[in-house]
Amino acid sequence: MITGHGRYIDNVVLPGMLHAAFVRSNVARGRITRLDTEAASVLPGVVAVLTATELNPGAGPMWGTMYAAAPVPPMRPLADTDVRFVGDAVALVIATSRSVAFDAVDLVEIDIEPTPAVVRLDDALADRELVHPELGTNVATKVDALDDAAWAQLCASAAHVVTRTFTQARATNVPMEPRGIIAQWDPWAPQLQVWSSTQNAHEVRAACARLTGVPEQQVRVVSGDVGGGFGMKIFVTPEEACVVLAAHRLARTIKWIETRRENILAAGHAREDRATVSLALDADARILGICADHVEDVGAFPMGGNSSGTGSVRGGLPGVYRMPVVHFRGRSVYTNTCGRTAYRGPWLMETVLREQLLDHAARAIGIDPIELRRRNTLTDADLPHTTVTGNVLKRISPAATLEQAAAMIDWAGFRAAQAAARAEGRHLGIGMAAFTEPTGMGAGILGTESATLRIEPSGAVSIFMGTGSTGNSLETTIAQIVAEHLGCALDDVAFHQGDTASSAWGHGSGGSRAAVQAGGAAKAASEQLRERVLRVAADMLEAAPEDLRCVDGVVSVVGTPGRSLTLGDVAKRVYYQPQSLADDQMQGLETVVRYRPPDSRTFSNATHVCTCEVDIETGGVRLLRYVVSEDCGNLINPAVVDGQIAGGVVQGIAGALFEHFVYDDDGNPLTSTLMDYLVPSAAELPNIECGHIVTPSDTPGGFKGMGEGGAIAAPAAVANAVADALSPFTDDVTTFPLSPATLFALLHPAG
Repeated sequence: MITGHGRYIDNVVLPGMLHAAFVRSNVARGRITRLDTEAASVLPGVVAVLTATELNPGAGPMWGTMYAAAPVPPMRPLADTDVRFVGDAVALVIATSRSVAFDAVDLVEIDIEPTPAVVRLDDALADRELVHPELGTNVATKVDALDDAAWAQLCASAAHVVTRTFTQARATNVPMEPRGIIAQWDPWAPQLQVWSSTQNAHEVRAACARLTGVPEQQVRVVSGDVGGGFGMKIFVTPEEACVVLAAHRLARTIKWIETRRENILAAGHAREDRATVSLALDADARILGICADHVEDVGAFPMGGNSSGTGSVRGGLPGVYRMPVVHFRGRSVYTNTCGRTAYRGPWLMETVLREQLLDHAARAIGIDPIELRRRNTLTDADLPHTTVTGNVLKRISPAATLEQAAAMIDWAGFRAAQAAARAEGRHLGIGMAAFTEPTGMGAGILGTESATLRIEPSGAVSIFMGTGSTGNSLETTIAQIVAEHLGCALDDVAFHQGDTASSAWGHGSGGSRAAVQAGGAAKAASEQLRERVLRVAADMLEAAPEDLRCVDGVVSVVGTPGRSLTLGDVAKRVYYQPQSLADDQMQGLETVVRYRPPDSRTFSNATHVCTCEVDIETGGVRLLRYVVSEDCGNLINPAVVDGQIAGGVVQGIAGALFEHFVYDDDGNPLTSTLMDYLVPSAAELPNIECGHIVTPSDTPGGFKGMGEGGAIAAPAAVANAVADALSPFTDDVTTFPLSPATLFALLHPAG
């Protein structure tokens, strides 16, 4: 990739390929009164202009496989009779070039009669105006496990009760490569072939089959390198569905590459959350319970289910603490805004709420936040521990990561430096956040992964998996697992993914599951194939299989290294001389293994600590240091692990200090370019320092997932550091992003 040899969707050029562009609504909610495509249709180079009338009839279900049975809003390929957010696709232009397609979009005339838009959470909850009138309510999902009387009784017995309302800033994933797809229908093959920038090629294949009615075995999906996804590219989105439908109906090859503005406006948003949370503690600062009332905005057409928060926030609220009581009410609501999409770290909100509230509580009762955590954090003696919300925590190390992170940052030393700085008029702060991350899901569609492993006649090794290339370095880590457990040379392993014609079925990359599921499948397949190799080699070397070892592609007799064979020698015997094989050797040198982890979830954990300095005259925040103590089990590749941590932390910092997608009260986007939607550069970020505690999981390799942990904890750690710095002036640091304007308003309420 660094040398320019990566292959992304826009690098794919096919004979006769046409290009697509979308006409979009500039009104958040309204009725389409006129849609005139005549001028666009006659523009030279335009092949077709498709509206809902032509494209929508006969289209199959658009929802992702794992949500097919869930209650969902009325998704449609193109807006039909009305629009429901700014960016809603109204028409699809197909032309001989991208520039002609864009010119034709400008010629489409559309009149929309606006109606009042539902934009704010409280307006959605009121149900006065409905985003989807067909549903009769704006409430998409709800969870109610809040007993007001029981909580009031608990608070009456508590020595301290601290309540705060926290809000998250709406964000978008901002992958470096926007969405892109090429669809080609050959009715004579017959085959529908799709090239997609996706995290999940097999999900795209299933969705294309549902949309078009083409049998799944006649659909092939290929994904090459993917320039970032972070959840946005797990499911097929409406625009991608339109391109596939158009290619199928026109029997042409059609390419769509999203513009950056389209990506920001319509590819998917996340993090629009608000929650009022209370924490009850006894006189010794032991947690008695927590109560949260959470509301999540899922936009008009959420992709990947109606909610990421209403269930998981409650489940994750106890975190790494002894927390005997959890009361929770959660609702997700539709609004006339861009739909919610999966975003790295879906377990962020419960961490943001709990960890910020712990710091607010510590200041309220007059103890250091680290001391409050020490009194309540689970220790080895508490494990295994089943939280009050049902999570079974074992083989984690929250107390150890807390202390390692505190030592790395020199917590006590920083407190002394902070006091000295305040005497000089400088305001430093330190913040901590700890969490558990559920990874390696062992249930449902995410619960398994397959590996097809083959030794070629040359002795080289090929492994095929249903994972996806999203920058998580599986090309390195899976090859390492195969090399170690099969006994071949690392350079001899070729890793293949992202092609449904050859890759074993899998659910792609997402959910911090690659190390557990894909690693487990690769390890099991490697060990199975190693046994077959040793059985054949034992006959060839006239030795017992248990007396052989295989290292770096050489099979030798223990104690007699001169008696040896290469994997290529064994493979040639199997492939070219099958008549020489015994019956129990006829399975060959190819195997398929499907792996399921022993538990429904494999938990990792970490503690993050951040230090900062805040300029109280401007509200500017400068991060000084950022340290992470992570326990993700056995590390397959430490450099890859630290890179994943750093990437997640940077996204978390961005959400805490910079990124914020803003709508006005009418649903008009105010941040439609990267000039307005701020993404930090390296200059604004500290070095990420990583430490590790290794507690192997009970999976075969001792692995845990960890790809999303950085994004989960960073916002709370940064917010707590900023709040600590400003504690002499205000205790109202509760709203993201913590921009200079936000903090200036807190510090200078009179201007």
